[in-house]
Amino acid sequence: MTVPPVELDDLADPAAGFPQATREQWRTLAAEVLRKSGWDGSPDEAEAALTSTTYDGVAVAPLYDAADLPAAPGAAREGRGPGPWDVRQRHADPDPAATREAIHADLENGVTSLWLDLNAIDPAALPAVLDGVLLDLAPVVLDAGPRTAEAAEHFLRLAGGVALPGGNLGADPIGLAARTGVTVDTGTAVALARRCAADHPGLRAITVDALPYHDAGGADAEELGCSVATGVAYLRTLTGAGLTAEQAFGQLEFRYAATADQFLTIAKLRAARRLWARVAEVTGVAGAPARQLQHAVTSSAMMTVRDPWVNMLRTTVACFAAGVGGADAVTVQPFDACAGLPDAFARRIARNTQSLLVEEANVARVADPAGGSWYVERLTDDLAARAWEWFREIERAGGMAAALERLVPERLAATRARRADNLAHRRDPITGVSEFPDLKERPVSRRPGPGLAVTSVSGGGLPVMRYAEEFEALRDLADAQPSRPTVFLATIGPVAAHTARATFAANLFAAGGVATVTSGPGTDPAAIAAAFLDCGTPVACLCSSDRLYGEHATAVAAALREAGAHKVWLAGKGEYEGVDVTLYAGCDALGVLRATFDDLGVSR
Repeated sequence: MTVPPVELDDLADPAAGFPQATREQWRTLAAEVLRKSGWDGSPDEAEAALTSTTYDGVAVAPLYDAADLPAAPGAAREGRGPGPWDVRQRHADPDPAATREAIHADLENGVTSLWLDLNAIDPAALPAVLDGVLLDLAPVVLDAGPRTAEAAEHFLRLAGGVALPGGNLGADPIGLAARTGVTVDTGTAVALARRCAADHPGLRAITVDALPYHDAGGADAEELGCSVATGVAYLRTLTGAGLTAEQAFGQLEFRYAATADQFLTIAKLRAARRLWARVAEVTGVAGAPARQLQHAVTSSAMMTVRDPWVNMLRTTVACFAAGVGGADAVTVQPFDACAGLPDAFARRIARNTQSLLVEEANVARVADPAGGSWYVERLTDDLAARAWEWFREIERAGGMAAALERLVPERLAATRARRADNLAHRRDPITGVSEFPDLKERPVSRRPGPGLAVTSVSGGGLPVMRYAEEFEALRDLADAQPSRPTVFLATIGPVAAHTARATFAANLFAAGGVATVTSGPGTDPAAIAAAFLDCGTPVACLCSSDRLYGEHATAVAAALREAGAHKVWLAGKGEYEGVDVTLYAGCDALGVLRATFDDLGVSR
């Protein structure tokens, strides 16, 4: 076969020769597909029907084109630039010898900076913990909460005259107030910022930690707005204490959560830079000092105790998004962090996740690889707009410290309630917990300790939310029973008729640690009731097709009642005599499980 020559001009436009597609044509085709599921709307309504909304109220459309591209992406692209990001590993083992061993293992195998939780590690142990670490090569970030001044003194004494290549002393009085409810006191932050500006130009003094707002259930724009308001508060304090605006900007590092929602994380980090660039513009600061230094940490809220191996997938996606989003430093939390102090294997997987993305996948070779994407640019722009609006609301309330008294907790509480409702209804699924749980899994056991990057709450601090905790509490309760709580699935008709709903029901009950036993195919009420008696449980659930429900549901429910069933559920929708409640996609799964525990006589 002869292949005709290809001119270079033919490759300039891959769409050349194809008819021009329009958004209207897409809407027409989308409407045709939607109608097959029972939707009854016009093509002009198809796009709205497929549009979802984030917790911030940002619309996520099913289709984007050039019309969605903001006029000037601007500062969103001024991120890390091409090249690897800083692989930062967190350490929180109170045993100095164990921490020192883990630090050396990390630094010898790909980690490039250290994050020390000195709420767990005694600051006085820093010389032992950092013994053998070359402080002129490995930046160190401190996180000491109320002991920041003490920790900084120990560290700076240890560093001596070493020219530190980076790092942060971790002063964050507003973040501490958000975590613990203590009164904001900026004295330590100011003193350390002056010291760093004068004697340690490579070291920063202050961390603007946005994790407390994420961990409290907040949405992305809420996290961003709180971080900008906190940063502005620190700028005012530092310049009021005599630092120049450029010096004040140079003392701040921002910390954000990276989640398994890839595109929202990418857009959040890009929006954060845009917002901070606007602050720099207003204050007249330009160039390197104006660029926001970002530390992204894989979300603690998304981590699970149950089926912790899935956490490896969550953190891989989050790390990818953080790298693509332009974070300067990334911390991947070990998959077993919810169980306690991570073991050596989990720490190895955490750092190798980053090594793979940087060295093998080459994610870091391109600056802002998502830049120019119609979807990402629009999402970045919308997030930035929502965050700026929230920031201005905080400013009108008197600034971040004042807003922590009422405005911020109330706003986060409202978002947390909506998030909790979506989790309960499994509209926000958690793989391995609320979806596809494994009742045969062996729990992971680790030494007790602060495995997750969440400071303990005391007093009036913001609450800490972990998305899986309500389901996992029921799993723990089920596991603690002498025998596993069980529900009988009355599978009516042939296998093809009941498989889908039986699988749905079994998955829902398993999310609370409840096992299921099926009756097998058939429609005879007496045979199904006999199988129910053999099961020895007072709770049953009918599973079949709508057609067979119409023919047999009432009779089967009556037979089950006569055999001693206290509660008869039905997988699907519809009202049938003898059926108490129906289970369906989007139902209150937590409510169903709690009611099932009550029906089974399990005390909660």
